[in-house]
Amino acid sequence: MTQEPEVPTPHNDTLLGAEVLRCGQFRLLGQLANSSNETFLVEVTHGTEQVWGIYKPELGERPLMDFDHGLHRREFAAYLLSEALGWHQVPATVIRDDGPLGIGSLQLFIDHNPAEHFFTLFEHKPETHQQLRRLTLFDLIANNADRKSGHVLYDNHGKIWGIDHGLCFAAATKLRTVMWEFADEDIAQDLLDDIAPFAEQVPETIATQLSSVEVSALQDRIHKVLETGTYPRDVTGRRFPWPLI
Repeated sequence: MTQEPEVPTPHNDTLLGAEVLRCGQFRLLGQLANSSNETFLVEVTHGTEQVWGIYKPELGERPLMDFDHGLHRREFAAYLLSEALGWHQVPATVIRDDGPLGIGSLQLFIDHNPAEHFFTLFEHKPETHQQLRRLTLFDLIANNADRKSGHVLYDNHGKIWGIDHGLCFAAATKLRTVMWEFADEDIAQDLLDDIAPFAEQVPETIATQLSSVEVSALQDRIHKVLETGTYPRDVTGRRFPWPLI
């Protein structure tokens, strides 16, 4: 049996970028046209270091019936969960209240090939499947309601990143994703071991970004995954976001 390659770990430039996001001064470069909420590409500078970031101000959010205003907190919670699990698959994300349009999330821009997304990676790059399985599990426990194919990035180091997590962590089941290719497969034991502690206690840094009901629902989802030990199947055929990419 062929062993899949080891998942890449964060590079020094990614770790440095997180510090720049926390402490740097930033200015707007332009607005992203294909986002349902106002989203901006920004330049962030701290001393001699400079990175690009994605700024999502609360002020620019479109009102939703099923999610409270303040999606930036869910973006931040997703990053914190990814880090707490040791999976490092969500780009560094902070909350800044001093942005040009007020409080919002600021996420490290990942240099990537825009022609690559989940569908192309799954079909043409089997060496990424281990990372994709892990991201699929992340979406399952985070209850991601918006995993489009284009929300899966492939960087210059061969690492997979998941972005756009503003519609995560609802208490009710809202999973909508294009990533159903692993349905009915057994989940790797090392991944189950990673999530098991969170069934009993969610780190306070994550819990403070969510409601108490959402924290309990996160634990319930993890318990269910640990009981089944398999990736679920969409029996409805409707749990897809739109558009797909």
